[in-house]
Formats: sequence, C-alpha cells, structure tokens
Amino acid sequence: MSDAFEAVTLRLATFQDIRELESVIEASVRVLQRGDYSEAQRDAALGVVFGVDTQLIADGTYFVAVARDGNSEGIVACGGWSKRKTLFGSDHGPDRTPELLDPAKDAAKIRAFFVHPEWARRGIGTLILSACEKAAREAGFRRFEMGATLTGMPMYAARGYHEVERIAVPLKNGETLPVVRMEKVDE
Repeated sequence: MSDAFEAVTLRLATFQDIRELESVIEASVRVLQRGDYSEAQRDAALGVVFGVDTQLIADGTYFVAVARDGNSEGIVACGGWSKRKTLFGSDHGPDRTPELLDPAKDAAKIRAFFVHPEWARRGIGTLILSACEKAAREAGFRRFEMGATLTGMPMYAARGYHEVERIAVPLKNGETLPVVRMEKVDE
C-alpha cells in the first residue's frame, strides 16, 4: 500500500465541509489545470463549472479524502457520483437537471473530482473513483459517464473510460471551456 493510501481516509462530505471544499477546488483548478486551460477560462469556470454541488452532498454521494498530519487533518481531494441527470457543474452551473436516473437504463454520473496540488499524482483520485463506482454499482448502475476536464482525461482513460464527445461550455466572459463526455460500461 502506498504512503498516500495510508495518509488519507475517505468519508462522505458534509455541509460543514463546503468552505474547505471550495478552497481545494480553487487550488486544484488554478494549479493542476494550468496546462490545459487559460487563466481566463479557469477564472470564469470557477464557481460555475468548477465548484461545489450541494445536491451531491445532500444525496450522500460525494466523497472527501482527508489527510492527517499530527494533530490536524484536512480535505485534500474530493469527487462523487450522482443518480441525477446533471452531468457536471456547481450549484450555479448551467443545465442543472435534478431528475433521478433509472439505473436499469441510465449511466450514473461521475462528478466533481478535484485534488489539491500538493496531493496530486498519488493515487487519491483513483481511490475516490473506485469508491464512487462501487457505490453506484451497489445502487444498481452498470454504466458510468462524466464531463471530464482535459486535465482529468488521462486518469479516466487509464481506468476504462472512453471519449464520447467534446462539449464547448460557454462561459460568462465569452470564453468556452472544453469538457469531454466520457463513458464506461461494466463487463
């Protein structure tokens, strides 16, 4: 087992985590997505495309990775899955569709993955993804889809997801944000 897995534990997010989640999301977007999106795209997407979706917290489908360092602990990553139609975005995002999905015919949505830059590339995103897929399977889903960032695509592709389409999400500043719809089907 790697040091990252020994240093972090997963739990479901609570509403008390929102401020800390916002901080992790902003750090992740500003640093880790720098190579894939311009500063103008990242600025305009924060809080709209990239941000906390409290419906995931309310549904009990949003995980946080908590790291312990001595007597303190903090959230270092987050990610979830959804049984609702919304593909991506925060509470303030476009195309919010809160209707429930039918596990017999619909794909669970893998949502809102962010890792603090100091904890990136340690397997924490994969750990959260595995927990999400397991929970969605337990809810009856056998297909998964997401609106992946360009930054996240390699991780998802390495875990069996394939590209379905590219979406240009319009931003308030006139920019667009490329998002990739990816899908995975259980064997």
